[in-house]
Amino acid sequence: MTPRRKKWLIGGAAAAVLVVGGLYVAASMMANRVEPFIRDQAIKYLRSHFDGDVELAQLKVHFAPQLPLRILLKRPGTLAQVQGQNLQLRQFGHRDSPPLFSLKRFSFEVDVAALLRAGTTTVNRVTLDGMEIQIPPKGERPASSNDSQPASGDDANASNVVVNEVDIRNARLVILPKDKAKAPLQFDIRDLKLGNAGQNQAMTYTAVLNNPKPPGLVRSNGTFGPWSSREPSDTPLSGDYLFENADLGIFNGIAGILRSTGHFQGTLANLTARGEAFVPDFRLKRSGNPVPLKTEFEVLVDGTNGNTELKPVQATLGSTKFTTTGFVVKHDGDERRTIFIDANIPAGNLRDILRLAMPGNPMMEGTINLKAKIGIPPLATKVKQKMDMEGNFEITNGKFLRSAIQSKINMLSQKAQGNPDATAAEVDEAVHHMSGRFKMADEAITFRSFAFQIPGAAVNLDGTMNMAADSLDFHGALMLDARLSQTQSGWKRWVLKPVDPFFAKNGAGTYLRIKVTGSSKDPQFGLDH
Repeated sequence: MTPRRKKWLIGGAAAAVLVVGGLYVAASMMANRVEPFIRDQAIKYLRSHFDGDVELAQLKVHFAPQLPLRILLKRPGTLAQVQGQNLQLRQFGHRDSPPLFSLKRFSFEVDVAALLRAGTTTVNRVTLDGMEIQIPPKGERPASSNDSQPASGDDANASNVVVNEVDIRNARLVILPKDKAKAPLQFDIRDLKLGNAGQNQAMTYTAVLNNPKPPGLVRSNGTFGPWSSREPSDTPLSGDYLFENADLGIFNGIAGILRSTGHFQGTLANLTARGEAFVPDFRLKRSGNPVPLKTEFEVLVDGTNGNTELKPVQATLGSTKFTTTGFVVKHDGDERRTIFIDANIPAGNLRDILRLAMPGNPMMEGTINLKAKIGIPPLATKVKQKMDMEGNFEITNGKFLRSAIQSKINMLSQKAQGNPDATAAEVDEAVHHMSGRFKMADEAITFRSFAFQIPGAAVNLDGTMNMAADSLDFHGALMLDARLSQTQSGWKRWVLKPVDPFFAKNGAGTYLRIKVTGSSKDPQFGLDH
């Protein structure tokens, strides 16, 4: 190699080194701008979507050694890993209030070359962990909060980033009450995926939520948004859900495994849900008798406080169809919600009702017409101490299924018709009509104007049935078609004939003051003095 050629080679190599070195230095300087640029783009994205002040404690960008040159050359596929921690977003002018969003960690992968170029940059997936969304009470976001801020559509603040999918883990939705002394309404979100998270667009989602009471997983999919920055509680929400294997036994008074499906739509503040729920083994722990329960419902949920209005709910208990309406509300000073229900059973199977309410086999069968108001304060306490029920009922074609009771009813009917010599085996009388007003509280049912009719007799009673002790304490009147003497046979009939007029009053052949004591298994009838 000649000296001259050698000099040219050395000079060329030196020039190449200088050029490459210069390019690398320039690229490195550009790479040092990437982290603050990405930070700025992340803040712009959040500001443009949620109209709020953004605080980001930490953001780091990780990339391969050759990335600076690829950035300088603006080659496609110049991917960088971005990780951030402790992000908060607050309403403008509300730095002292809880943040709308707080986030422990987030990460995503971005094409830096595309981000540096003018135009739209697409981020395929963003992963968020430890997210909490706090929705302020409706009306507490000042109308002028954004007046001093650039509009979200302003070019100065608009983000050129589109996120295809957001994967959220360990999230919580908190709806703050107007009364600061009250506990907020909270929903734990185990897993949430958002799609098409473009500005001013509704996002698709799939979610898995942990339901605390009754415990179980709620799976849902639908749409969320677009976000209402001035009134977050007005943000639209809709979707379908599946809630299954929910153990009602967490409550002290009831038990069974619940499965429910349905659809909901509205806003975070006001949701309408329609669906059905099925509990194949619904039971009161007091009685222990399982009865299948199925409901078709429509409810209005106030997302700001959790209060719920039940539209006419069509339900079936065993073979008995009924409707309910009511409210689930939380009053000032209460720790939990109270249930108020109006129930209407137009033609129910009495066996279904008694099987649910009382231990053992039902004591009676027939057709029941029932209208009742039910109040259930918080189910964290025992239902027997808290469930209140008041209403009217009518039973037709009733018959006692326990032989001791029915035998006494049969014999009473025969004597009331003037057939004292008939035996229980020869007759099988039904209770033609039974009606009354009742009130249930503290495991006892108090009856007013409790009346029933059998062939030849009518009974009017007031009193109490204690379900816990299975004891009866009733007092009232027995009215027979027959005269007193006609209820007896042989010489007793002749002896009683002179006193018949004294007992014939109030339109009855015989009118007697009576009492019923004992138990539902063995009632004792006697004269009441």
